[in-house]
Amino acid sequence: MDQLRALKYFVKVVETGSFTKAAVLFSVPPSSLSRRIADLEKNLGATLLKRSTRVVTLTEIGQRYYQQVSEIIRSLELSDESVRTYQTTPMGVLNISSTVGFGEQVLLPLLDDFSVLYPQITLNVNLSDELSTLARDEVDLAIRGGYAPDERVIAIKLIDNNFVPVAAPSYIKNADDLSDALTLKQHLGLYFKTPRGPTPWLCEINGQWHDVSAPPKLITNNRHWLLQKAIAGEGILMMPRWALEPYLSSGELLELTINPSVTVTRNANLGMFLLYQKQRYQVPKVKAAVDFLVSKIKNKDE
Repeated sequence: MDQLRALKYFVKVVETGSFTKAAVLFSVPPSSLSRRIADLEKNLGATLLKRSTRVVTLTEIGQRYYQQVSEIIRSLELSDESVRTYQTTPMGVLNISSTVGFGEQVLLPLLDDFSVLYPQITLNVNLSDELSTLARDEVDLAIRGGYAPDERVIAIKLIDNNFVPVAAPSYIKNADDLSDALTLKQHLGLYFKTPRGPTPWLCEINGQWHDVSAPPKLITNNRHWLLQKAIAGEGILMMPRWALEPYLSSGELLELTINPSVTVTRNANLGMFLLYQKQRYQVPKVKAAVDFLVSKIKNKDE
């Protein structure tokens, strides 16, 4: 029995829910496909599929078996793609996921240049602050803020993602003392809302961490609105330095010197990370994108 072919037939029947539809995809008679799966079941000594005139469903053991073999088939397909496309022109659809702020401000302008260099690559870019899993969401590259993830992926730190407190000159002019972290509770805060909630303001005093967050004037996941409010002098804002750089350079916002220093996490070394699965780097379109983004962002930051 050709077990690999039988496994591919089995996986496709499960995904399409039909012997007939799966047979069309493989250009074989439904009877031939059904016979191979029956041989597979006989060899395993287990019934994997419940068959009826209208629908095909998995048995309990079939469900467990499908989860295992579908991952194997996917890995084989990735390996085959790597071999077929080795030393060829980068082409095809490149699926990229990025946080909204970094995507809009840093990534998208760079991708315009990337498209000129690699016109045969079709970009499929999704900007979202929701967490994603590369394998599950069929993402080739992901850019996320925080720390290197525990996933079995390659994580390249592109830039630091350290948050700094800022305010408009008009707010600073009319505000009381802004140098003491413990007085921040007397001010107004503008907060970015992440999937885990608003980012707090924290500081360490004598070895103990304190929440010194100001009462919120606005909480939103729309960074443009937050920046407008901050520039209008409506409160203190904390954002990554890379996101604030244009406004600090123009003088629309000023960085606050606060003691002790204020942050949004107890852990150091926040970063923006480029994530990808190790085996995908052998695919030309992925390798081209990784090398391009690292050279344009990481090397520039260093």
